[in-house]
Amino acid sequence: METRRQKKVSRVIKEVASDAITNHLSDPRIEGFVSITKVDVSPNLKTVDVYLSIFGADEKSQKKTFVAIKHATPKIHFMLAKRLTSKFCPSLHFKMDESLKKTMETMKIINDVASEYEIEEDEDGNQV
Repeated sequence: METRRQKKVSRVIKEVASDAITNHLSDPRIEGFVSITKVDVSPNLKTVDVYLSIFGADEKSQKKTFVAIKHATPKIHFMLAKRLTSKFCPSLHFKMDESLKKTMETMKIINDVASEYEIEEDEDGNQV
């Protein structure tokens, strides 16, 4: 169960990290659309897991984008430290969020199977 303080810190981290990735990182390796899907703040507020969902041209460009964001962690950490009002700034750990990718793959499989089993009808509405 997250405390109110954890939720507040989580919300600030999500805002700052999203803004930093979108507007303040000029790394040419960052391509495609990057979304922060989840932020897990430890109970002692010292470490944070930031989950990223990256939509790029292919898996290689997604990995390059992830590496570039991890490389920019100190800059994002600095920006976060300026926004937080606590005594210390939590340590950021970026992780790939594969759940959305898996959901999309599952939906594609379901659609493929459903299209195979569709019952074709002629113009009069009779099954063929």
